[in-house]
Amino acid sequence: MTAPLTHQPRIAVYPGSFDPVTLGHLDIIERAAKQFDRVIVAVLNNLSKKPLFTVEERKELMKETTAHLPNVEIDSFRDLLVNYMDQKQAHVIVRGIRTVTDFEYELQMASTNQKLNPRIETIFMMTNPKYSYLSSSMVKEIARFRGSVVDLVTPEVDAAMRSKYSEMTE
Repeated sequence: MTAPLTHQPRIAVYPGSFDPVTLGHLDIIERAAKQFDRVIVAVLNNLSKKPLFTVEERKELMKETTAHLPNVEIDSFRDLLVNYMDQKQAHVIVRGIRTVTDFEYELQMASTNQKLNPRIETIFMMTNPKYSYLSSSMVKEIARFRGSVVDLVTPEVDAAMRSKYSEMTE
């Protein structure tokens, strides 16, 4: 008698700074959640960027944004992505691609991660065309000058950004 096959959960990690999370990010998360048993959104502190929100604030905004997705988990890490993937027993990195420039950068990162850990695959998801122009940097720039970002982020993120920028001008 052969042992029953056990289903290994398909776990993917979607890493990023998410400062702030945009509707473009949410689109990628929702689509990834349909493809994998579990999606871990891993909020990181990108040392080359000056964040508007702390890691904890970004995690909380991401939890609010993804509350409708039961197989999405929010976490953060301060390590090499491949080490984090091992800790989480994940084998797939999800990355959103907006432009050819994104692809060139992401291909370099995917190749590096593959070199560091050959068990890890990177899946590129093309951004929905309605979000192809959207970036967190652009959202912050618009919000900083009191422009409307209601069509670019969730209401929770919009409120948090308005609050953050009003604190900065007081």
